[in-house]
Amino acid sequence: MTTIRKFTCDDLFKFNNVNLDKLTETYNLQFYLSYLARWPEYFLVAEGPGAQMMGYIMGKVEGEGDLWHGHVTAVTVAPNYRRQQLAKKLMFLLEEITEKMHNGYFVDLFVRESNTVAIDMYKKLGYVCYRRVIKYYSGEEDAWDMRKAMRRDKEKRSMIPLDRAIHPEELEHD
Repeated sequence: MTTIRKFTCDDLFKFNNVNLDKLTETYNLQFYLSYLARWPEYFLVAEGPGAQMMGYIMGKVEGEGDLWHGHVTAVTVAPNYRRQQLAKKLMFLLEEITEKMHNGYFVDLFVRESNTVAIDMYKKLGYVCYRRVIKYYSGEEDAWDMRKAMRRDKEKRSMIPLDRAIHPEELEHD
């Protein structure tokens, strides 16, 4: 049985089994704590029997006007627990928080261009490749900025793909 709950400071000592994956970005302690302090509703854990961490999602809300949106900073599932639709459940919860708590126009995320498994999963969840970000990851690998419109974006304008790639310095920052 899986329980979804809010991330706590103690979880920082339990998530090595989840983060030990070449496609999972690992950040410094201050980064995780800042997300936990500013956007606790967007930081969730999937936990199994014996309090075993199975995966987590962390995100934030940002932007202004019709760019007000939820952002997935990280979603990852430990290798032993993949193919159980945990990432999908965590994504749905983040989308629900974006709609119900923050009234966002869309949810976005960045994914490595080479991570075709994740890209396919996001597409099945309704995300589109909005724009390519050149050398987003460590100045080496391109990323897809993927988006999914929320109910507030009735015409789904947030999902109309850009016709050109951009560089990281062109991204909107909050």
